Amino acid sequence: MNVAVLASGTGSNLQALLDQVHGRDGIRVVAVASDRPEAPALDRARSAEVATGVFPAARYADRTERDAAMADWLVGQETELVVLAGYMQLLSPAFLERFPARVINVHPALLPAFPGLRAVEQALEYGVKVFGVTVHFVDGGVDSGPIILQRAVELPDVRDSEAVLERLHPIEHELLPQAVRLIAAGAVRLDDRNPRCVVISPECV
Repeated sequence: MNVAVLASGTGSNLQALLDQVHGRDGIRVVAVASDRPEAPALDRARSAEVATGVFPAARYADRTERDAAMADWLVGQETELVVLAGYMQLLSPAFLERFPARVINVHPALLPAFPGLRAVEQALEYGVKVFGVTVHFVDGGVDSGPIILQRAVELPDVRDSEAVLERLHPIEHELLPQAVRLIAAGAVRLDDRNPRCVVISPECV
């Protein structure tokens, strides 16, 4: 399976994919795209000799035009699965239609709680004691797609967002590659009776 990664920042989740799945079990990271020309994720991709593309909003009339250009480029790289790894832009419906049920995202909260930006800060403000990470399919909403994998961690005494994120990053770096491996193996499907539920073949877990 050919995987493309969209990233806006440092690219630590991209690095986890490069380290854990790239070149293994028929999985290749073939492209990395960003909305920020200076994103360190692009340097990680170049170091791994992965094709890079930059699609800053200022270059296009609107999000739809930008996403169309990015989708065309990803198709040209023979992308089969799109992974959002710290990509800080919403994707247009037209983009998602180009990759039906083939766009996934990692989010630093136990969805459906605390979607969108500042998820950890939202959780801290609410006073939760259990935090977590979710990998989910992307749909037209904000972090509202069907959930593939989740893991919780109890942090009853932590009240600082950076400390929470420090505990969550290793979980992200484990769950996201795991989700990609499962999808590449054909082990992930939507339940015929409830399309919001993801079914994972137990022999592949």
